Formats: sequence, C-alpha cells, structure tokens
Amino acid sequence: MKEIIAVIRMKKMNETKQALVDAGISSFTALGRVLGRGKGQVHFDILQGAEEGYPEAIAQLGNAPRMVAKRLVAIVVPDEMKQTAIDTIIKINQTGNPGDGKIFVTDITDSIRVRTGETGDVALV
Repeated sequence: MKEIIAVIRMKKMNETKQALVDAGISSFTALGRVLGRGKGQVHFDILQGAEEGYPEAIAQLGNAPRMVAKRLVAIVVPDEMKQTAIDTIIKINQTGNPGDGKIFVTDITDSIRVRTGETGDVALV
C-alpha cells in the first residue's frame, strides 16, 4: 500500500476530487487550508491572481517569507493504483506555472477498517 500526499492549489480541489473518483479512487482525506511555500521565491506577479483563475490566499507573517494557501490531499491506495493516483493528480493540477504543487509517496504497512476489523488492501475498498 502507498500513501500519496498531494499539495495542490485551492481552486483545483473540486476538479481533483472528481478526477480521482472517475479514476476509481473514491476514498481520500483533504485538509482545508494549509500554508506553505516551495523552494523558490514566491513571485505573486507570476501567479497573476484572479486573472489566471488561481486567486491564492496569501498570508504575510511578519518578516518571514510569504506563505501561500494550498489544499492537502491524502490518499492510501493498493500498490497497483499508485501510478493511477499520481497521474490523475498531475493531469488536473499541472499548469506549468510555479505553485502547481507537490506529491509525496510513502509506504504503508497496514490498514484496518475500524467497523469490521478488516485489514490490508481489503480495508481500503
């Protein structure tokens, strides 16, 4: 099993959810608003705000680097669904502009459905 954690643009959440469901991945968790930044300097003139359809919520924290609001999506899938999940997230979120997001993949050793006690891949579906 793999856990896929994706940090995506706020405005791409609904489209990403639908694409995952259409790809056969209907179970996931999303955190509302997370703040972060990538390795590069955040250039808000590149983001183009609402003109490009990506109105980013920006927080200025004292003299600290600017942070950009994103959504965090966590998905646990059987190994054979890993690439489908990654490809789906990239297809929806890739614009070619800074701020498209990041995807992290980790190994999961087990999963347990609390209601039934089922374990492993069976607990994911």
